[in-house]
Amino acid sequence: MRWLARNWPVIAWAAVIWTMSTHWFGSANTSRFILPVLRFLFPHASWHFLSRAHFLIRKGGHVTEYFIFSLLVLRTIRGERPGWRLIWAIAAIAIVFVYAGSDEFHQYFVPGRGSEFSDVLLDTAAGTIAQFFAWLWFVTRRRESDENRAA
Repeated sequence: MRWLARNWPVIAWAAVIWTMSTHWFGSANTSRFILPVLRFLFPHASWHFLSRAHFLIRKGGHVTEYFIFSLLVLRTIRGERPGWRLIWAIAAIAIVFVYAGSDEFHQYFVPGRGSEFSDVLLDTAAGTIAQFFAWLWFVTRRRESDENRAA
């Protein structure tokens, strides 16, 4: 039960990512919602602009999903131990890479979805950036703690 208590956020977020990989969130379906909003916000925009913005919003979804996933994986690996360690970050990035690869493999079999290794690289980059921000947060927190003790 303790394992589940520590790991449920990662499992739940992995399920969110898996759901986003279904046909419901394919480009054809998301364009039904995103493009009207973009047309409303930019009524005089060209089709090229709207299409490119839709693409960037979808890729931004990848970045957001895997940024959060990477932080949740780090939280699970870290457990109750204090601080931040490079080995934990590397393990989290490796898990992000493997899950992103399995996600793209899943999408290969979903009608209306594509499978691209560039998405695995994008997802892994997002996970790596998340680990950088986690490191930065822990370093800043440690400095503030050291300053408070010195004062």
